[in-house]
Amino acid sequence: MLSTILLTATFIPLLLQFPAFDPIAIRLGPLAIRWYALAYIGGIVIGWLYARSIIRTEKLWGGRAPMTTLDFDDFILWVTLGIILGGRTGYVLFYNLDFFIAHPAQIFELWNGGMSFHGGFLGCVIAVLAFGYHRKIPVLSLGDVTCAVGPIGLLLGRLANFVNGELWGRPADPTLPWAMVFPTGGPVPRHPSQLYEAGLEGVLLFIILAVAIRCGALKRPGLIIGIFATCYGLARIAGEFFREPDPQLGFLWGGLTMGMILSAPMIVAGLTFIGVALRRGARNNEAS
Repeated sequence: MLSTILLTATFIPLLLQFPAFDPIAIRLGPLAIRWYALAYIGGIVIGWLYARSIIRTEKLWGGRAPMTTLDFDDFILWVTLGIILGGRTGYVLFYNLDFFIAHPAQIFELWNGGMSFHGGFLGCVIAVLAFGYHRKIPVLSLGDVTCAVGPIGLLLGRLANFVNGELWGRPADPTLPWAMVFPTGGPVPRHPSQLYEAGLEGVLLFIILAVAIRCGALKRPGLIIGIFATCYGLARIAGEFFREPDPQLGFLWGGLTMGMILSAPMIVAGLTFIGVALRRGARNNEAS
């Protein structure tokens, strides 16, 4: 009995209580701006500035980039719509279709949350194809720049998930020093999987892509797209082992989650893009 009490007392100090974050960052009278919205805005703005820097740096391209900073300025609206519309559509179709069939009006209530990365990624692909065709810009190079800045939004988005106390992890060993009790996750300590994903999908992926760019990846159109898709898919699958599945879906076939299933095709497509880009060779920059 005494040993049990001592063992319990040893574990208790290791359990972290979730900080009492206010999901609303700014209140202006009746207007409330949430951290999640700021994450989207910040990701787009910081990503836009980083993309402009990439486009202006000719040595990364082996000459002038196949697009101008003004082109990318105009593209921002297109890709923003792609992210929002694609992300919401993906969540409706992949994660909660039955609910939205019963409550179709709530599809448009974006302030209640519910976005899918994979849907947002498909929305970005459509935006890249449409804008590239419209402006006569090589879609692979435009996609490379878009993917290069993507981890910035992913990092901020996962941090916003943590602030909101949502998408928490699976139950963790109580001896894990950073195990955390989330207010909506019951009394059990859980993995702060949002922070794991922020590190993998945000920080690590950004570093990998930045190094690839510095090593000349932009000279091989489609290579950054391939690296992004492959590495994101692997990072997402790794993160899913610590993340609690959405309650309306739970575990699927063989213990897989929806995030794992949707990430597998990204890995296959990414490896294909990498192989084709490497076989094609470096871009012949006629504008240089």
